[in-house]
Amino acid sequence: MDLDLLRAFVAFAEHGTFAGAASALHVSQATLHGQIARLSEQLGVPLYRRVGRGVELTEDGVRVLAFARETDARIRGFCDELRAGASSQPVVLAAGEGAFLYLLGPAVRAFHAKAIAPLRLLTRSGPAALESVRRGEAQLAVTALPSVPDDLDAQVVAQVGAKVLIPRRHPLARKRALRFRDLAGERLIVPPVGAPHRDAIARAMEAEGLAWSPAVEAQGWELMAHFARMGLGLAIVNAFCRVPDGLHARPLRALPSVTYRVLSRRGAPLPRAAEALRAMITTKRAPS
Repeated sequence: MDLDLLRAFVAFAEHGTFAGAASALHVSQATLHGQIARLSEQLGVPLYRRVGRGVELTEDGVRVLAFARETDARIRGFCDELRAGASSQPVVLAAGEGAFLYLLGPAVRAFHAKAIAPLRLLTRSGPAALESVRRGEAQLAVTALPSVPDDLDAQVVAQVGAKVLIPRRHPLARKRALRFRDLAGERLIVPPVGAPHRDAIARAMEAEGLAWSPAVEAQGWELMAHFARMGLGLAIVNAFCRVPDGLHARPLRALPSVTYRVLSRRGAPLPRAAEALRAMITTKRAPS
């Protein structure tokens, strides 16, 4: 494989258009189109398909993109080691804002303290975190998953339950734990439709035969807690979330816990620094 063709393909995938990638590479669109065609011919698979006026990578194209990024990083790291005795290539970790705020702090702090390698953090939640690993944008991702896709390796980081943030003077604050029947008729602050946490709440409410509608939809645990503190309703959040002043937290026992895992591409060699970070993530974590 021609490394120049791989680098051209990375640029094409990142820009999503021949025009944008050609401009970034300072070549004509015809030249770039020929480079991608030659790479596809060398590999014997189509790398992208036309969708309307745009393009999207095929499944094989996504695999080639990840391989190209990993190959480029390994080459750069090897050259760094030859010249300076150590690699300057960053370890890239993708996770949601909540995981960074409440779960991964100890591991990130420990990795930074050891100065093993530069660390780049990408804020990606759910499917976006998975895609960042599949496309070679990140070596590691941490997210909540009910099951692990076949193309990824995974290690459990934590199992996290749910709790309700309640104003201190609210009648439900007197209870030690809550069930969904306790929340009937209450104003609830929940994530938007389509978020896994929102879907779990909806399923639990339906199982109890409870009709409900959210008072506030908010993206992110911090924002949900902020709205609860403002008195807009009761926030149903993950158990690891910080409890703001003026609020009490009560466990919501009827909502199943979610499992957070650290993910990497199956079959892809991890740099030693990324392996070290993965080990820290599974051993050094904030209490849930």
